[in-house]
Amino acid sequence: MLSLFRDSVANTNAALVLVLVIVAAASTGVRSAGLLAALSSAAWFDYFLTEPYDRFAITKRADIETAVLLMLVGAAVTEVALWGRRQQARASREQGYLDGVLRTAAAVGAGRSSVDTLIGHVCDQVADLLQVDRCRFDPGNGSALASIDEDGTVSYNGHRIDVARLGLPTDTEIALVARSRGVVHGRFLLTAATSVVRPSRQQLRVAAALADQVGAALATHTTNAPDTIDL
Repeated sequence: MLSLFRDSVANTNAALVLVLVIVAAASTGVRSAGLLAALSSAAWFDYFLTEPYDRFAITKRADIETAVLLMLVGAAVTEVALWGRRQQARASREQGYLDGVLRTAAAVGAGRSSVDTLIGHVCDQVADLLQVDRCRFDPGNGSALASIDEDGTVSYNGHRIDVARLGLPTDTEIALVARSRGVVHGRFLLTAATSVVRPSRQQLRVAAALADQVGAALATHTTNAPDTIDL
């Protein structure tokens, strides 16, 4: 379409129009779309808008610089758009984590839910948060080969492991203790056997905070914790 007006539209203005196309493609958040738009814009700028027309050849230095800048600007805009989308997704996740903890804390404080219901709710939240296969609550306090600590670290056989690199253990249940004022009131046992999951340190800390909400609820009830709940 721009080639229809190439005699009346300066190449610099045509290049700005192509930049808009690149930005539109980059805003999708797909890196390949943004880079392809940048590359194709430079190629068709050469083919349709620079002399000799309808050939992949550029004779003017200014046109060469414009074509190169189209590719560079396209690549830069694509990366900026991807960075913005990652930041937006991160902020959304963090808000979701906070909302989950606040809802659980509110339920504990108001006493609106039974302990059984609260445990089931937290089990669902933890399983979804950490992307594990299964979550169950054990009112006991036995030993566990793997555990999640309050600071978000994971221990296996007494040694801390790098979850970002190795993922959560897949060969044993992972204990997530429910505490209140230093007293253990049970634990969530997590299974991540079918796939390797690598939750962030923040996600693990949120899971520990959710478990402690259950510990606080159990501490305020005179009844014993329920039997094992499988979800």
